[in-house]
Amino acid sequence: MGTSGFISGLLDTISNRGRSLFERGKGPAALGLNGGRPDFGPLVEALLSGRGEASGVARARRILDLWTAANDDGKRDFLLLLARVYGPRLDRLDAAIDAYQANPGPSTISAVSRAAEPRRQEVLRRLNLAPGGISCLVEMRRFLLTIRGQDPTLPALDEDFVHLFSSWFNRGFLVLKKIDWSTPANLLERIIHYEAVHQIHGWDELRRRLAPPDRRLYAFFHPQLVDDPLIFVEVALEPAIPGTIQDVLAEKREPIDPARATTAVFYSISNCQEGLKGISFGNFLIKQVVEELRHDMPQIDTFVTLSPIPGFARWLDARRHAAGEDAGQDEAFPTPAERDILQALDRPDWTLSQEISAAVNAVLLRGAAHYFLKARTADGRVIDPVARFHLGNGAKLERINPLGDRSMNGMRQSHGLMVNYLYRLEEIEANHEALVTRGEVVAAPAVLALLAPAPPPEEASGGSVGDRLRRLSRRRKVAAVEE
Repeated sequence: MGTSGFISGLLDTISNRGRSLFERGKGPAALGLNGGRPDFGPLVEALLSGRGEASGVARARRILDLWTAANDDGKRDFLLLLARVYGPRLDRLDAAIDAYQANPGPSTISAVSRAAEPRRQEVLRRLNLAPGGISCLVEMRRFLLTIRGQDPTLPALDEDFVHLFSSWFNRGFLVLKKIDWSTPANLLERIIHYEAVHQIHGWDELRRRLAPPDRRLYAFFHPQLVDDPLIFVEVALEPAIPGTIQDVLAEKREPIDPARATTAVFYSISNCQEGLKGISFGNFLIKQVVEELRHDMPQIDTFVTLSPIPGFARWLDARRHAAGEDAGQDEAFPTPAERDILQALDRPDWTLSQEISAAVNAVLLRGAAHYFLKARTADGRVIDPVARFHLGNGAKLERINPLGDRSMNGMRQSHGLMVNYLYRLEEIEANHEALVTRGEVVAAPAVLALLAPAPPPEEASGGSVGDRLRRLSRRRKVAAVEE
């Protein structure tokens, strides 16, 4: 039996013995419960006031069992109770502040810090002692995120969850595991379920991503969630940087000998636990996977992603229809000629004409360069969430690929564009500093060159793209009638 299994069994024993002790008397288990909405108040008070280890673990387990069985109203009652009632004791905080002002020093500063801590953090710590506590608390926070905006006290409770989870899911506790086709089926089923970037349509497709010698999948696990990954990354070993996900995931592709690979492509990174949103594991995961691959295959010298651009189509649509002062921070894109070309995006068949597709993609590439390098949120951050993740981890914006993802989702979210972020370990710190201190995105010269307006298409070839699109549409309508 492993260490985590031994500890889990020990806690189960303590919990069961403790439960039998206080269920004989008038403890929380003897209190009346109201259907799907238990009265959590006395239970929480008993949990905080208890001194014995066994009874405390049992009380924690009782609360978690009741919370799990409660209906949504009951779950919300518990979270509102924590948010409204179990904040800091203001009288103690005021006294600690007065003591510090009268006698500033390390001891009085510590007293202020202790008094400022919300009591609900101690409630959550004690709940975590119960067997299965961490899993239930992750689910509790997932539910909290769905109701976070319903009450002004709930965001502060969410901050407490994030504060504690940041410690409990510290990198030092996480275990990296390689997942392959021999991994137990229950875990492979979770991989299928959790894949959030490129959906896995059943076992045959999963096998194509795991079984070939030029494919890898790595996941982070927590010792208390041994069968449930926190995050995983899918890796393709390639001879060069790919530009399309279709090539990476092709059903009939020919696998390569890993010894011939020079490039490791991180083509899908999936966070598995919604309750851990905002707790970053991905930067640790990528760096450790890079180390694993460099150790096993030292000939690999390029580490790059093939990433989606989930916010681009929405941003571009706003830019296309903006005018005057509403055009935003960057009025250099799109130009009137580019707006005309982008009319083609209003038709789902714009990729079928090679001429129109080439013109549209040229504008899309320039738009994407502005999106990454110029556009910013109201608080000055890079707009795209995937870009924020990789650029914030020190990656370089290496290449933007037209029609890199022709799936329905890829066309909907980015008109097919995908991007390569390049990780060079010796440049990560400098790239990160450039973004954080100067707001500068480090990009390859080819990406920087895209910012310049493209020359207008030759009118001699038949007029503007908009005119050619309208003529193409008329020809198709005539052909449909003749058929």
